[in-house]
Amino acid sequence: MSRRIAVTGLGAVSALGATAAANWQAVREGRCGITLHRFDGGPYAPEPVIIPAALAPEGFSAAAEARLGRKILGSVDRFAQLAVCAAYEALESAGLVDHEALAERTGVVLGHGQGGQETLEKSYERYFGLRSQRMHPATVPKIMVSGAVSAVAMQFGIHGPVFATSSACASSAHAIIQGAGLIHTGLADVAVVGGSEAIATPGCMSGWQAVQALAAQTCRPFSKDRDGMAMAEGGAVLVLEDYAHAEARGAEILGEFLGGGMSSDAGHITQPSLAGTSAAMARAARAAGLLDDEQVLISAHGTGTPLNDRNEAASIHAVFGERARSHPVIATKSAHGHLIGGSAALQAVIALHALREGAAPPVLNFNAPDPECDIDLVVGQLRPITARRALVNAFAFGGLNASLAFAA
Repeated sequence: MSRRIAVTGLGAVSALGATAAANWQAVREGRCGITLHRFDGGPYAPEPVIIPAALAPEGFSAAAEARLGRKILGSVDRFAQLAVCAAYEALESAGLVDHEALAERTGVVLGHGQGGQETLEKSYERYFGLRSQRMHPATVPKIMVSGAVSAVAMQFGIHGPVFATSSACASSAHAIIQGAGLIHTGLADVAVVGGSEAIATPGCMSGWQAVQALAAQTCRPFSKDRDGMAMAEGGAVLVLEDYAHAEARGAEILGEFLGGGMSSDAGHITQPSLAGTSAAMARAARAAGLLDDEQVLISAHGTGTPLNDRNEAASIHAVFGERARSHPVIATKSAHGHLIGGSAALQAVIALHALREGAAPPVLNFNAPDPECDIDLVVGQLRPITARRALVNAFAFGGLNASLAFAA
C-alpha cells in the first residue's frame, strides 16, 4: 500500500463492557459475557426459549443518549445505537470529535449482517399479530442496513464517502478493508470503520436454532466437545487515518493497518472451504509481509462449531506450514460471543490491545484439545507474547472470507 494507514481511535460495546478498554480488560482477565437468556416473542409467538447469548450492558443506550442526545440515537434501531456509541468512543480517543477535519475528508464504512432486526420483528408483530395497517413512520429507515452509517455521519457531521457492507460474519472485516481503500486511493484522510449487530431477538434466534449452529450452554472454540456458537450483540469501531495526516496533527498512533485479504469459496452456503479461507489468510499475510515472522498473533474466527474450527486450524497450517505452531491463536468469541457483522471489528480492537500489551488472552470454556485442531491455542491464562503483528480472521456463511493484518 502506497499510503501507510494508522489506527488512531478504538471504540467497542459488547456484553463485556461499554468501552474498548473494558472489553480488553475482560478478555485479559478471562471473564465471559455469555449467559443463558430467555427469549420471549410475546403473545403471538411460540413458547419462550432459553439460549446462551451475550447481550450488551443494561443502560448503554441511555448513557449514550445522555452524552449525545436523542436527536439521532432516539430515531434508530438498536444495531445503529451500538454503532454510534462505538464510533463516539473511537473518535473521542482519536481526538476527532467536533474536529473540522471530519467534514469533507472523512468516510464511514460499517458492516452489518442484517440491520434493524428488532424493529423488523416489532413491525411484524404489529402487522401480522395485531393486524394493524399503521406502521411507525420510521420503520423503513430503522430496518435498512445503511441506517447505522447514516446515523454516524449525521451525529458527527461527516460528509465524505459513507456506505455499509453486508457479508454476514465478514461484514466488518470487509468494511475495514474498504475504509482503508478510501485512504489508499486518496478519497479520504480518515475512515471510521467497523460494524455492529443486534439480532439477539426471539425470531432471529429461532432462525439460528433452525440452522443448528447454536451451542447448548456456551461457546467452546477448538475444544473437542464444542457444539456451536453463542449469539451476541454489540459493536466496534476503529478510526483509520493516513499516517502522515495523523502525525501532522499530533495524534497518538495506536497501531497500523497493514493490509487485508479476501476470497470467496463459491461453494456451499454454510460449510467452509479450506481453499477459500486459507486464500484470504495468505493474501493478508503476503500483503503485510507476515509469512516469515517468528511469531504472529492469530485472532481466529473461532465460532465453536465443529466444522468451522477444524477448517480454520487446517487453514493456519496451509498458510504458515512448519511455522504454524509458532503462532499463538486466540478465540475471543468464547468471551464476547458472535457479533456476526460486528465480530471482526471487535476482534481487531482486542488484537491491537494484545499487541500493545504483549499479552494474548486465553480461550475460555476450553475442556479438551481436539487432535484435528493442532494449533498453538492460548488456554488457561493470559500469555506473554513477542508478536508485534496480528491476523484477524472472519469467515462467513456463503463462503465470504476476509483476513486483516495489523501491527502495534
